[in-house]
Amino acid sequence: MMKQKLKLRFTLNGEYVEVYVSPDQMLLSVIKDDLHMHGTKRGCEAGECGSCTVIMDGKAVTSCLIPAFKAQGAIVETIEGVGTPDNLHPLQKSFIENGAVQCGYCTPGMIMSAKALLDQNPNPIPEEIRTAIAGNICRCTGYVKIEKAIIEAAQELREEEAR
Repeated sequence: MMKQKLKLRFTLNGEYVEVYVSPDQMLLSVIKDDLHMHGTKRGCEAGECGSCTVIMDGKAVTSCLIPAFKAQGAIVETIEGVGTPDNLHPLQKSFIENGAVQCGYCTPGMIMSAKALLDQNPNPIPEEIRTAIAGNICRCTGYVKIEKAIIEAAQELREEEAR
């Protein structure tokens, strides 16, 4: 028996979207499978690794644990909404410059967690950064380079704001 699909409406990376989804579908599935945003990674699907992190209504969330209909009317941002290849976001640029990207699998989720932090707190202390990215697992870099990249991006964002 085929499940009835229902209309889900929300804003994704600044664009209004409407998509038909199953009532039991998770936001990760909608983002990747229905809306074809492949930067958000499918990892553990248990909310433990952070590779599927997106920003929903200003907060970093693991999209594998969010029922899709919780996004009804929400503002959702994925890594595709952060910078462009020709105009990287300061976080993206800093991750590259500081060697905070190795295999890259955790990077989109890590950047989304860091962006959610910096959007709320433009001058975080190291402990706040560690707390913000605590739900993101990186098996390649360790976290020193990632923390340094976030600190430097925060500085650049503050300087941009001051201009």
